[in-house]
Amino acid sequence: MKPSTVRQLWALVERTQSITLLQLNDKDLVEQLFRQLSTSEQLTNEENNCLITYIYSRLTLIRDLAEARSM
Repeated sequence: MKPSTVRQLWALVERTQSITLLQLNDKDLVEQLFRQLSTSEQLTNEENNCLITYIYSRLTLIRDLAEARSM
């Protein structure tokens, strides 16, 4: 996965409202983040799969950051 894609993901997480990140279930949150990223950047099928796997692996961190922002 390209470093620019990873940076875009974390920028998107920062821009997304905390309540959204905390309330969506895992599948819906991954789909929403993936959909928003894939519209801004053209990715190959392999990159799509890597990105989805990466987002799933970082869900706890994403929610922890959202929770910290909402305090």
